Amino acid sequence: MRSALGLMLGVVALASAIAGGWYIVGAVRGDVAIPQFVAARHAPPAADPSTKLAAKDDVEVTGAIGPKPAAQTAAAPLPAPAPAPKPAPLPIADKACANPDALGISRVVEIDTTGGPGFGFQHFKQFDFLADKEVVLTFDDGPWPGNTPAVLKALDEECTKGLFFSIGKHATFHPEILRQVLAAGHTVGAHTWSHVNLNGKKMTEQMDKDEIEKGFSAVKWALGTEPSPFFRFPELQHNPAMVSYLGTRNVAMFSCDIDSHDYKHDSTPEKVVSTVMGELAKQGKGIILMHDFQKRTAEALPTLLKQLKAGGYKVVQIKAKGSFQTLPDYDEAFAREQKLPTTTAKPISSVVQTISAR
Repeated sequence: MRSALGLMLGVVALASAIAGGWYIVGAVRGDVAIPQFVAARHAPPAADPSTKLAAKDDVEVTGAIGPKPAAQTAAAPLPAPAPAPKPAPLPIADKACANPDALGISRVVEIDTTGGPGFGFQHFKQFDFLADKEVVLTFDDGPWPGNTPAVLKALDEECTKGLFFSIGKHATFHPEILRQVLAAGHTVGAHTWSHVNLNGKKMTEQMDKDEIEKGFSAVKWALGTEPSPFFRFPELQHNPAMVSYLGTRNVAMFSCDIDSHDYKHDSTPEKVVSTVMGELAKQGKGIILMHDFQKRTAEALPTLLKQLKAGGYKVVQIKAKGSFQTLPDYDEAFAREQKLPTTTAKPISSVVQTISAR
């Protein structure tokens, strides 16, 4: 009896010794989870990449870089490189043109209008920017139904561009046509509100300013955007006081080198072409004055453009470095006089809502 009981106690002691030994071995190997030890293991703090970048003098830090996601490994592919900058747009003359023998555009000139520079040797002698055989196509008095669209069509067929001086009142009559001029890539300036001679005996200095500013405000309204800071005096009557005033408004003034005389009663499409080409033969280059208001000009233009091409002449397009900033007082006065609808600053979602749809 005693021997059996001793035998059982010996077996229990032996089993306890074995279990204790495995516990110790497992702790050393790490196979046994020991919560208080595992929780004490802290990963070293991740390095701050932005600090590393900032320490390099040859690298500009443009933003903090976050740590890698836990799932990302060293073998993961690198991010795609930033796309290369888009190439500069091709000059207008190099763009696709349906007419392989088009007159096109030889170059585009940008004008800084600060201080009100003047162009066109009939009145301004300072800036001679055209090379031999170069011309600028300018058109006054539009927009006008039939005639202006015909001028646009002729220019488009020859893939070339012009400079348009719009009368403010005409712009309010036909804003959709003036927008077509701008949409076709032409430059749009102003030509007063009502084409009055600013040197007229009954005109005061304030009346002259009103004609200029109101004309620009009307053109802006018609276009839906600011026009170019380019101006041409009606009848090329350059009022000295207004020349100075336009300088303070940073508006470039355009006279001309070659007058087509297309406004004369005895003029015909054939005379328009012969007048321009005859003057070019004498002068060799120049800013050409025409009127998209005149039907005879619209009829003459296709032939004139072809003769310019045949004569080796090249068209220079004129653009402004900045836009004209109209005066708020004139914008408001113009809107009141024309009884134009007032605009609202409310977002469209608060004005127009869909209440049902199919």
